[in-house]
Amino acid sequence: MNAIWPVLTGIGSVTPYGPLAGLVPTEPLEPSTITAWTTPGLRRAFLVEPFRPAAVVPGLKTRRLDRLSAWALVASSLALRDAGIDLSQWDRSRIAVFFATGFGCVELTEAFFQSADANGWAGTDPITFPETLHNAPASHVALFHDLRGPNVTISSKSFAAESALLQSASLLRNGQADLAVVLAGDTLTQAVYEWYEAAQLLSPACFSHEPMPTADGFIPGEGVVAMVLEPAGRQTARSYAALGAGRWAMGGDARSSIHQLLGDIKPDFIFCAGNGAPCSSTAEAYPVRDLVGEDPAIYPAQTVATGMGEAGALLHLLLALSKCPGLGQALLLGRSAQGGYAALRLELF
Repeated sequence: MNAIWPVLTGIGSVTPYGPLAGLVPTEPLEPSTITAWTTPGLRRAFLVEPFRPAAVVPGLKTRRLDRLSAWALVASSLALRDAGIDLSQWDRSRIAVFFATGFGCVELTEAFFQSADANGWAGTDPITFPETLHNAPASHVALFHDLRGPNVTISSKSFAAESALLQSASLLRNGQADLAVVLAGDTLTQAVYEWYEAAQLLSPACFSHEPMPTADGFIPGEGVVAMVLEPAGRQTARSYAALGAGRWAMGGDARSSIHQLLGDIKPDFIFCAGNGAPCSSTAEAYPVRDLVGEDPAIYPAQTVATGMGEAGALLHLLLALSKCPGLGQALLLGRSAQGGYAALRLELF
């Protein structure tokens, strides 16, 4: 292992698998029927079942929070617990928080604008407004854990989660932080779902009991995944993987760029992140297949994570790590419907 590569030592998640520390079950999930709002017929999605955050993280108060912020608090707490981090032994001014999201706290954003529509701007709830900001979940994580290092929220088209991983790893490699909590996630609301449907982006499986998509489109999902990154060397740390070089772009020659990224390394595993355009094992659909040959085991994009869009890469990575035998070189590869790409080298333990 390259000593300068930061390592992934803790995982926490709030997903359709439930709130969990560490890896998730490997069995596939079926989407749930939506009952939280009235639909014109059967509508399905990968939903987080309701739970009490305080039952998972004692002392957690989330009454005024958007679900996204509440899930971020739970997921970050579980990730720190999984990593065996005792924050009292760390300089909290050197612990960073990175949060990736597509829509931010969309539930309370909807509520705020609906109250403005009903009551005028003077009649809106001022307590709700701060929770409409995209960086609210990262702020709550920092406040709850008293983390005073860099605090960054990313909402870049298609590759927010990949960007959060790359930026946090760079921060650690350059000695600008001692620890990073990296989170990515979104919630699903009626307005978001109806927009997907109106834009004809949904899979036929959203409107039937088919277990998986059989045509273009995706099944929407929700959740938050948190990962703890730190420099290698802590004796009591259990490491899942080391994060190496990476890059992402919304255009350009993906093959040439990834060739430079890999150098002489031939990955043993390919982890595919969907981002609206899942990679596959076919030469036509996978633009760098000739670079890596036929040997790497390909872990295709998972349906439960593809519907989370630009925040889904951490869930894709978590699912791949849960299924992967480990011990080898891996490439996390994301593609977007607009032709962009993201790639990140990993060493698995």
